[in-house]
Formats: sequence, C-alpha cells, structure tokens
Amino acid sequence: MKIVRLVAALAVAALVPVAALAQEPYPAKPIRLVVPFPPGAGTDTVARFVAQKLSESTKASIVVENKTGAGGAIGAAEVAAAAPDGYTLLFVASPFTTVAAAAKTATYDPIRQFVPVAPIASGPLAFVVNRDLPVNSMREFVALAKREPGKLNYGSAGAGSVNHLALELMNARADIVVVHVPYRGIADATKDLLAGAIQSMTASIPATLPLAADKRVKVLAVTGAKRIPQLPGVPSWQEEGVPNANVINYWGIVAPAGTPPAIVARLNADVQKVLAQPDVRERLEKEGAELIPGPPERLGSLIEADLNGWKKLIVEARLSFE
Repeated sequence: MKIVRLVAALAVAALVPVAALAQEPYPAKPIRLVVPFPPGAGTDTVARFVAQKLSESTKASIVVENKTGAGGAIGAAEVAAAAPDGYTLLFVASPFTTVAAAAKTATYDPIRQFVPVAPIASGPLAFVVNRDLPVNSMREFVALAKREPGKLNYGSAGAGSVNHLALELMNARADIVVVHVPYRGIADATKDLLAGAIQSMTASIPATLPLAADKRVKVLAVTGAKRIPQLPGVPSWQEEGVPNANVINYWGIVAPAGTPPAIVARLNADVQKVLAQPDVRERLEKEGAELIPGPPERLGSLIEADLNGWKKLIVEARLSFE
C-alpha cells in the first residue's frame, strides 16, 4: 500500500511542472518577429514600426530579425519550421504569395504551413516610367507598346516578385509585350530606370513620391482599383483601360501552423488595439496604405485569394521562371 501511495505521489509531482507550464501567461519571453526582407526596405520599416507599437501597447518584448534571400522564401521557410508556440512570427507582404506561386518547388506553403494572425494594411503600387519616355499617360504607354511590341521593357526585384507578376498581369490584360528585366533588388532597377536603361517598373508609393516630386519619373497609374490620396491626380490602371488588373501589396502577421488558437486570438486583439491608434493610421497612410483591421480570417482570405490569382495568371500567361 505504501508503495502504491508513493508511486501516486510521484505521478502527481511529475504533473505539476506541466500544469504550471500550461498556465504560464503569454508572452513569458521575447517574441521573435521575422522580416524576410533587408533592413531599411519598405516592409522592414513598417514591420519595425508595428513591432515597436505592439511592444509599447502590450509591454512585451518583440525582437525584429531580418532573414533575407530568395525573395523572402528563406525567412518564410524558417518560420514555417519553427515551434508553433507564439514566440516566432512572420511579417508578410505580397511576395509571400507571389514567390510561392511562381516557385516550381516551393520551400513553404502559405496556406498549409501557417496560420493567419492579423491583417495590417494594404495599398497599390505605382506604375512609373523614365521621364524621357515620350508618353504622359497609361493609355499612351499601352499605345506605344502596341506600336512597338517587345521594344519596351520593365524592371523588377527578380523573377516571381510582385513587381514582376504585376507587369505580366499588365501585359496580359492590356494585350501588350513589355519585356521583363530582372534585378537582384528593386533599388538596382530604380537606378537603371532613372538612367534610362529600362523604361518602366512598379514601385512602392513611399519610394515613388520623392521621385515624382522632383520630376525624376513619370507616374502613369496606380495598380489598385481606385486612386489614392497621396497621388490624387494619378488614375488607376482600370481607369486607363487596363481591365481586371488590380495589384495590391499587403502587410500582415502569420505564425507557424499549429499555433494555439488562444495565442492567435491574443495577438490579433493586440494588433487591433495598435491599429486603432491615430499615429499608427497616420504613419501607414503615408505609406500609401489603407488599414485593414479585422480577425485572422480576413488575412487568411486575402492570402488565399492572392495566391490563387497569381497561380492562375502564371498558367494563363505561360510564364516561366527558369
């Protein structure tokens, strides 16, 4: 009898640490927010701003870590393989879906290997051309491309990047042939655009505004469905006769699949509080973005629709990423 009681006591004692761990408040240690883009890039600056506001709001320590390479695939794959405990998160933008859609053998699955945590904001890109190109509107650009098929080109941040797929969408919808010139990053493409080595590209709104103000580029359109306050005189692609072409860059936070729903709900609630702050709205609007607060499912639907849309374009346009 004494032996039985001793075994029972030891069993109860063994369960105490597990029970205590289960009741441990979250977060009990620093949260790692992986940004799969270089320090100083547009997405990185937004991620660091959001992380700072989250830290201030929740009193939690959030450490931003840049894991760059392969258009964001390296950082995404690392987070996909991380423990689903809420302490490793991924800050995502449109390359999260464009790179996965374009890859022959994807190193991560945006749907199966992640759970959405919170949407943050979304906004269009700007379609810009070299200032010496003899066009002043999107319609004139399309007309020129039709008169001289294959003579105009566009730069991108690399095969499978949103800059690449956005202009292949333009090619398909406007029925034109503008040749792709891939670069190792959008900064290099921008340099060649300014120098006249390439004629066109898409760029983020923050990167475009100073170039447009100095008249170093011509901004012919934004890639969303409507105009934006930062460029009120610039029409959308659809206004300019490029139908069914709506390209939006988005930002959000995801976690490895299997992350407990209670932790996802807690993180989502924290992000909602941050997005409700006036200075956060003001900062993100300067990025040419519109806040998209809401539950995790809103980000999940956005990611799924974006991924499927790009996969469809790749098949229809017979794009190759060799």
